[in-house]
Amino acid sequence: MRAVVTGQIGMDKKPYLNAVSDLAGQRGGKLPVFHLGDMMYAEATDVRPGRILDLPLSRLTSVRRAAFRDVINATSPPEAHPDFILNTHATFRWRHGLFAAFDFDLMRKLQPNMLICLMDNIEIVHHRLHAEHDIDATLKDCMVWREEEILATELLAQALGIPNSFYILSRGRQTDTVETCLRLITQPSMKKVYPSFPMSHVVDMPDVLAEIDHFRAELAKHFIAFDPGDVDEKLLLERAIEASRNAQDWIEVMPHSFGGKKDSGAEPIRVSVREVLDIAGDVDGQIYMRDFKLIDQADMICSLVPELPGGVPGLSSGVERELQHAWEHTKEVYVVWKPKKHPSPFITETATKIFKSVDEALSYFEDKGMFAERDLFGH
Repeated sequence: MRAVVTGQIGMDKKPYLNAVSDLAGQRGGKLPVFHLGDMMYAEATDVRPGRILDLPLSRLTSVRRAAFRDVINATSPPEAHPDFILNTHATFRWRHGLFAAFDFDLMRKLQPNMLICLMDNIEIVHHRLHAEHDIDATLKDCMVWREEEILATELLAQALGIPNSFYILSRGRQTDTVETCLRLITQPSMKKVYPSFPMSHVVDMPDVLAEIDHFRAELAKHFIAFDPGDVDEKLLLERAIEASRNAQDWIEVMPHSFGGKKDSGAEPIRVSVREVLDIAGDVDGQIYMRDFKLIDQADMICSLVPELPGGVPGLSSGVERELQHAWEHTKEVYVVWKPKKHPSPFITETATKIFKSVDEALSYFEDKGMFAERDLFGH
């Protein structure tokens, strides 16, 4: 696929997308990446690193258009260059205010057939943004920017006539989304799944968490998985609320590289409790919006309902709402029901099939031919 990948500043998309390209190369394929920002600096050699957005809008637009034309020339004709990644942005929220980061006429000439908006936990984005640029932006600013980036990318997909090829994808804090991104670009027909599971009310149950992690990992092996747990700002908010009760001004967060791997040499990030509390409504609102969009871009939902202490079904209100949304939007709905207590009609009447274990579900999916046998490169 000819994929355009957007995302707000602070996403650090370059090493992530290079890793996607490298993984394709390891499997005998070729997936070149064009980093439009680097190409713009190569075009404007007089601009110091990190300062290109401070240019007057007229020159910034001129430099961007020149770099974009280079991408078009390098990927023409489309039939000779069916697969590549363009790393760019949809919007900028900078000293000039909010403005577009692309030119529609050139984007149309590029003829992309997939748009992906990459996202990450907002406190990590905020930290990277200030580490790389001389700008004062709050967590709230970053949350707003994220919404603008998603919306602008989605509108661009609609304007290009490819609304069903727009995807939101997490950079990944707990699962390896480099593999997911490669599959999405090179195996777009591969089955896409939304893993559904309880989150906030099982954080103190290690055995249940281990069961959930196993479920998520198994689905990620065989499908393109849009995992809601790859962005966990609700946990950040709960930590901030607890810190506020204890009269603490800061909480510490350990940064992660992509794929959920901890950076052993990294220092903890200090996050303002007040700023986190200021985005409480944004966190809840974006979870609500984002999770439904992830379901909409999937072919099916697969929900794990674990058995909690006392034989109680681990069926959260969020999981129930996700199952209902998926059913109403004609997705395939699969439920792994672990409790001894039988599920209610609200589960049985809206589920395509109910399983007793993850292994039973995987066997069913395999028998139905849902697992992709080979990728684009014959593996």
